[in-house]
Amino acid sequence: MSSLKRFYRNVMRNHSTVISGRNYDRMPSLEIESHLTINTYGTFKMTNAVRPSFELTIVPQQGYRKNTFHDDCGGTVPMLVASVSSENLFDVFFDLLDPLGNSVDAVLETSHCHRNNKHADYCREQIDLPILKSFLCTYEELILNDGCTGIAVLNPEKELEVQFDEHKLLFVYAHSLRSFERILKNYSIFCNNQLHFLTEAEHIHTTSEEYMQRFCEFCTAIGTG
Repeated sequence: MSSLKRFYRNVMRNHSTVISGRNYDRMPSLEIESHLTINTYGTFKMTNAVRPSFELTIVPQQGYRKNTFHDDCGGTVPMLVASVSSENLFDVFFDLLDPLGNSVDAVLETSHCHRNNKHADYCREQIDLPILKSFLCTYEELILNDGCTGIAVLNPEKELEVQFDEHKLLFVYAHSLRSFERILKNYSIFCNNQLHFLTEAEHIHTTSEEYMQRFCEFCTAIGTG
């Protein structure tokens, strides 16, 4: 990806910003704040976690795109990436977890202390899906609105994985995508292989020290290693 992440910490609260690249360093704080408060593009609503670039190189829209994932061992697996409007995003994520089965592994992902597309992973193996969903509900606000938090849920035996990444995109890896596509279509989310995502252009992440603390609490709550 050619994207350049830009992190704004607590910008909505006290205008403390960390900005890199081009001439954004010299932009007035009010102009930055104004851009971050725009959360609707047409009928598509965004969470607070991420925003497109100031130039709107890519305008967010709902839909999904199918592709093929190539692993480090030369294997391939079908995948899809979905962009979902915020009013349905968490519900869609929940429903996509059901085909994984009752016992899953969960990986919490954070880039709070990392840059350049790097992040740390914290894994909890073999957790009952209903229990995990209960924890997800408790930390829904963090998962939706923190631009440095993501989660992957997988069933290694079935070779299935659903990822809710820090860009608030949904990724599905499965040898058969049919059941997942049916779920998306139930929410009027349709395939568009010409669709472009924010990750394919410059974009903005938002986070805060409070979210970083909540992420640590989340890890402790589900017992990650």
